[in-house]
Amino acid sequence: MSATPSRIFLSRIVGHEVFDPAGDQVGKLRDVVVAVRSDRQRPRVLGLVIEVLGRRRVFLPMTRVTSLDSGQVITTGVLNVRRFEQRRTETLALHQLFDRTVTTPDGTSSTVYDLAMEQNPRRDWYISDVAVQAAGKRFSRRGPQQVLEWGEVTGLASEETGQGATHLLATMDEMRAADVANALRELPVKRRMEVVIELGDERLADVLEELPEKEQVEILGVLDPGRAADVLTEMNPDDAADLLGELPPATAEQLLALMEPDDAEDVRRLLTYEERTAGGMMTTEPIVLAPDTTIAEALARVREPEISPALATMAYVCRSPLETPTGRFLGVVHFQALLREPPSTQVGAIVDNDIDWPRPEASLEHVANQMATYDMVALPVVDENARLLGAVTIDDVLDHLLPEGWRDRNPDGPEVESSAGVSHG
Repeated sequence: MSATPSRIFLSRIVGHEVFDPAGDQVGKLRDVVVAVRSDRQRPRVLGLVIEVLGRRRVFLPMTRVTSLDSGQVITTGVLNVRRFEQRRTETLALHQLFDRTVTTPDGTSSTVYDLAMEQNPRRDWYISDVAVQAAGKRFSRRGPQQVLEWGEVTGLASEETGQGATHLLATMDEMRAADVANALRELPVKRRMEVVIELGDERLADVLEELPEKEQVEILGVLDPGRAADVLTEMNPDDAADLLGELPPATAEQLLALMEPDDAEDVRRLLTYEERTAGGMMTTEPIVLAPDTTIAEALARVREPEISPALATMAYVCRSPLETPTGRFLGVVHFQALLREPPSTQVGAIVDNDIDWPRPEASLEHVANQMATYDMVALPVVDENARLLGAVTIDDVLDHLLPEGWRDRNPDGPEVESSAGVSHG
């Protein structure tokens, strides 16, 4: 193997790009598969888990890796695109060994925060070293760190008990919520819940929105009601309503009672609509502006990071009150129109309102047809009194148009194999 350091810490390569010999990116490294036999015998590195197009995770044997240098992985160009399925004898180093509680030679209880692997003269890879951090004493937050050989620590080959998620979450900090959700689904249930418990409310809310309903309900069920209500409050109202709709009525009512009253009111309103209607799909928190708002002020609202790209494509101009349901709806202002006008122009002067906007009872098919007809990725939903109730975005429409369980399916698309594939499982 050319240009590869003799010892590589996993935290330095996880998340980095994987390239074929021609220099084309084929995916990203998400984990390292090892065979743990005992606390004394160094685990052999079997291969890498690579995330390819469509968020599918596949197995790359170490025999197909030609370089691990300069923060990137280079392969022989051979990738089998069959979804990776972990075998009973395999361990995922990042997801199952990081944050494990172990005992060092002096009897100190410590936490694993990194692992290093080395290649022997026969070109086989092994986990050679374990980076650990002792528990802090008294008021210190962190204890001393040290790097020990695999055989010097005890507890890595035992059943997962008391495993935290601090260092695993650190590797997920730069990942999109959808990618974190995908990673969680690959974990054993026990490990998944350990990670969930340590996620912040806002981050967990973002991740929940990207998970199938089954996993959403499962995760919400392990949280105490108070925290579950806090997470629901952080979710988009339409997503929170969809999730609550999957729970027993008594449980849903308990959580609604614990949510912030204003947020609970929005969710309750959404729960009154049928699922496959404009009202059932809409969010109650679009960008709503008064007609005397300037272009400069409108663009500042659009730039707010918590607003999704689909919602940021247009603003909705209304009379007071500006919270949904609003005063009289005057029309929409497209993002492109905001960019074309002088900053001091008022948005009331450039509104579009020449479309028969959908009512809350409008069907999924009607909403999809309007989006396609007018080349829009979001639509306002108004009532019979011309009040804005919310907005439906293209992602919500697609969630309902795609086949049930679409998140669980392997995406169709071109293979990333360049020659004969390598099977796993």
